[in-house]
Amino acid sequence: MSLSIQSTAPAAQAANLAPAPAVKSTSDTKSAAPSQAAVAPSTPKDTVQISTAAQTALQESKETQAQTAQEAAHGDRQAAKLLAKETATK
Repeated sequence: MSLSIQSTAPAAQAANLAPAPAVKSTSDTKSAAPSQAAVAPSTPKDTVQISTAAQTALQESKETQAQTAQEAAHGDRQAAKLLAKETATK
């Protein structure tokens, strides 16, 4: 196994490098986006199907405490447990 050490170019030589190409602003990119979409309409789209249980869990996580309290008052056992848990952590 051999190791080699190479020195880097001095700063004067590095200064002679060509300037980097200009970066387009996001407003330029937005105007070009519709033409790109028209060029490649055959791009496959990924679809995601969320199970009913996952949708229910997401809905429950977005509920306010007032909604949870209302559901608990109407006999929703899960809402009652969640309300008790939230009350215990306060």
